[in-house]
Amino acid sequence: MIEGHGDDSYRYDHPIVMNFSSNIYSHADLSGLHTYLHERMGVISSYPEPSAASLETRLAKSHQIPQETVLVTNGATEAIYLIAQSYACKNVQVLQPTFREYADACTINGCKVSALYQLPTEREHFRMDEGVEILWLCNPNNPTGNTLNKNYLQNLVKANPQVLFVIDQSYESFVQQPLFTANEALQFDNLILLHSLTKRYCVPGLRLGYVTASAHLVHHLRTHKMPWSVNALAIEAGHYLLVNDVEGLPPIDAYLREAQRLRTNLMATGVVDVWETTTHFMLAQLRMGKAGALKDWLANEHGILIRDASNFDGLDARFFRIAAQRPDENDQLVAAINDWIQQ
Repeated sequence: MIEGHGDDSYRYDHPIVMNFSSNIYSHADLSGLHTYLHERMGVISSYPEPSAASLETRLAKSHQIPQETVLVTNGATEAIYLIAQSYACKNVQVLQPTFREYADACTINGCKVSALYQLPTEREHFRMDEGVEILWLCNPNNPTGNTLNKNYLQNLVKANPQVLFVIDQSYESFVQQPLFTANEALQFDNLILLHSLTKRYCVPGLRLGYVTASAHLVHHLRTHKMPWSVNALAIEAGHYLLVNDVEGLPPIDAYLREAQRLRTNLMATGVVDVWETTTHFMLAQLRMGKAGALKDWLANEHGILIRDASNFDGLDARFFRIAAQRPDENDQLVAAINDWIQQ
């Protein structure tokens, strides 16, 4: 999905001054990181570590798990394509609607991909359909913002040892519900977790993610991974962010309250329905008009960028997604949408 993603301000001549389009908080104080990377620019004169081993060691220590259960990648997206390549030509299901890259990565690696819209229930003994070899989940889910119950997921994984579960927890820092920990993932031989330093520390341009899973699963992925996929500055940034535990986000309880306030105000416009969300981003549906037209109007008239969500499987041209920002910006977005309604 090279086209049709968030953060595509390059499409517009009008300068974007408020970005709601990617699930990133736009106001993280990264000044310390900027200074540190400026001082470390000399590392670009040498090749980076082939596998970012030093960063894997630091992540393993922070999670209190063995180093061989951590694999650093060029953003969670590299992990997605690496997993699809490592398990090519499998029978795959993807819980929809969700991030398009899971299906795209599996398709180009020869997998048979089918959409799933409802997971098995306790009454069904949590059993997946026969023949399913890999299930992809996003939790919390992009673009809907819902979070699956951890106890349910534990039962699902236990009941289906024949299925490899890939759970993308890129937004784990943005919810208060319990999720799988990296340590808990190691208890299963059929579970891979994806994590995103990009999201946690609001540095999407650096591309930093990692996988946690049992040692044999990580070893299998590592045998398919290209060397030097994570550049030297990204590795340096990862060390800095983890050592200093940079506070990229507002206090999560306050941030989520603000997201709910934004949701309430959007619905008060009378033309937007907003799905319930457990996190800072939300999926909205226009009662009239198309999200693409709203997106272009907001960008060109107000310098506000939203995410046209019509290219998520199962959604149509009425859907858009936004991530809450500062209260004043959230209010300006709602006011701008009210202006659009009057056009």
